[in-house]
Amino acid sequence: QMFIEYRICSDLNHIHHESGEVYRNPTEVQMSQIVLPCHANHCGELSVGQLLKWMDSTACLSAERHAGCSCITASVDDIHFEHTIGVGKVVNIIAKVNRAFTSSMEVGILVTCEDLYTDRQWKVCHAFATFVARRTEAGKVQLKQVIPRTQMEQMEYSLAAERRRMRLIHAEIITDLLSSSTAQLECQEYQDAVPAERTRVESVELVLPPHANHQVSTFGGQIMAWMENVATIAASRLCNAHPTLRSIDMFHFRGPSHIGDRLVLKAIVNNAFKHSMEVGVCAEAYQGGEPLRHINSAFMTFEVLDSDRKPCTLPRIRPEPVDGKRRFQEAIARKKIRLDRKYIISCKQTEVPLSVPWDPSNQMYLSYNNVSALKLMDNRNNWVLASEKNKVRLYTLEENHMLCFKVEMNVRVSAEQTFHLLSDLRRRKEWDRHYEECEVINQADEDDTIYRVATPSVTKGGKGKDFILLASRRKPCDSGDPYLIALRSVTLPTHPPTEEYTRGEVLCAGFTIWEESSSVTKITYYNQATPGVLPYISTDIAGLSSSFYSAFSACSQFLLANKDSLAALPPSAL
Repeated sequence: QMFIEYRICSDLNHIHHESGEVYRNPTEVQMSQIVLPCHANHCGELSVGQLLKWMDSTACLSAERHAGCSCITASVDDIHFEHTIGVGKVVNIIAKVNRAFTSSMEVGILVTCEDLYTDRQWKVCHAFATFVARRTEAGKVQLKQVIPRTQMEQMEYSLAAERRRMRLIHAEIITDLLSSSTAQLECQEYQDAVPAERTRVESVELVLPPHANHQVSTFGGQIMAWMENVATIAASRLCNAHPTLRSIDMFHFRGPSHIGDRLVLKAIVNNAFKHSMEVGVCAEAYQGGEPLRHINSAFMTFEVLDSDRKPCTLPRIRPEPVDGKRRFQEAIARKKIRLDRKYIISCKQTEVPLSVPWDPSNQMYLSYNNVSALKLMDNRNNWVLASEKNKVRLYTLEENHMLCFKVEMNVRVSAEQTFHLLSDLRRRKEWDRHYEECEVINQADEDDTIYRVATPSVTKGGKGKDFILLASRRKPCDSGDPYLIALRSVTLPTHPPTEEYTRGEVLCAGFTIWEESSSVTKITYYNQATPGVLPYISTDIAGLSSSFYSAFSACSQFLLANKDSLAALPPSAL
């Protein structure tokens, strides 16, 4: 999966050393709670607000275990709730630090539900939260690095850097998408539509010591719980029924809240779709006569379920003029963004078509998917050596009816120069005979380029293939990371398949480039072999030829011949 799902079975979190000792991640914190009636809503199900408090507390303790000082919640990524939890069930929460950056760290959270009578467990949700270490008397805290010990930890460590990149540009991307989308959206008038104003809710909470953590700051989870409460009331007013919270969009805490604050919470239904509605909710704080401070804003998606647990059709909303219409239009754009995030980032590879349509609104998520898929392949440890010739090694991996292969070699060229030379696919035909033509179609941004690549036929008189490829480049996040060039197929309406070529597809391919020393670089090429790619490599995998060696020997010669070339610039600079 593009977003790694933690295993419910705790055996994968713990490994046994030869000495017999059980390894446990030093940052791991577990919480188990039995759901009592006081934790439940009208349906006898655990209130999501209460669950958010438990999740935040567990994640905070994990972050503090790693940091060695107090920490505060900075942001939480999208959360999708797959199941509700009934009274009498046990909630198990596991949190651990996936990666630490300068003063912030990503904490992975897994929530499972346990039925004590049947001994069954199932996943409820997983989330990624960012915590920031608070300054101490000595000044700003410099966090120590996380050292991954298991394959799962290595995967999460690697993907955390990509998730962080997406978080940092998330707000900017959302703003751009909303500004470009809302101008094209019209508010349709529906008969019997419910006035949005009827769903408006405002509530105030006084922050008391039980609502604060050991640093006298209001628990992030407590604020989220209060926000969920007013959002649920707003959703109930639209449908005159009890709604179920299905997801919470990624959000950031804008500022802290403390004991003695008055927290003003406001919610309103922004838009209602056929089976779901978006509720916007914000939290502001004040003390005495001071102006309101913005603490947080969030967008929550609700459904109303019938007796068979199927979503009901919802009434339409009539927005207020000006601000209401803006929120109505933005909710439509956010729904599209939400679908991109959910189905491009977190879906299983077997559940999506190989080529996903590319457009500026899903660029960030396709790029994330592209790089994450390559990182996951790079972290596999069950590769089998199929062939080796003059220190060029071909490995294979068969898993879930998929065949992957990788080719590995060392070159005496700096990692950075190797990265720049291999990044521009237009130069690949200088060493790879399978690249007959290559042109840039779209320079999406500095790190992402879309190419059209044409390859010759593998059979005499047959058609050649062409590919529309998204190439995503990444420089190392820190000294322990490789350079990455990830490739995957996308579709563009401007470049449909043609009669002259058969359209091929690449699910996941690319290079990882590791700096072994200042002058020696390890290059690994990966490819998840789709039917369109397999004919080019099948004879090598079967051991009937070693054309892979000649291709990568030519690659090595190309890199050596250009190791001091100033022309090795990224495509965006050309």
